[in-house]
Amino acid sequence: QVQLVESGGGLVQAGGSLRLSCAASGRTFSSYTMGWFRQAPGKEREFVAAISWSGGSTYYADSVKGRFTISRDNAKNTVYLQMISLKPEDTAVYYCAAARRGWLNPDDYVYWGQGTQVTVSS
Repeated sequence: QVQLVESGGGLVQAGGSLRLSCAASGRTFSSYTMGWFRQAPGKEREFVAAISWSGGSTYYADSVKGRFTISRDNAKNTVYLQMISLKPEDTAVYYCAAARRGWLNPDDYVYWGQGTQVTVSS
């Protein structure tokens, strides 16, 4: 019912910026909480940010607060993650996901994109 496709990843120097996009299909897109997760090689998948279906509530991992901004445009069926002041430890595959409930637990998310690689060089 929901298909997610991430884009916008790439190679950037420390201190640089990237904007990730997640294009969604499905008539009920606006009813889902949307989240971003990331996974570095050899590490567990971790929560990055989430936004409610209305866009009125957002949540961020402590590691990205003040640097990352999540937003959504329901008219375009698209979720964004604006990342500034990137650090080498931000290097990971970033995944977009959709949930009917919940915020932080990846098990709450039902639909996942294929991921986009973000690499931050020092």
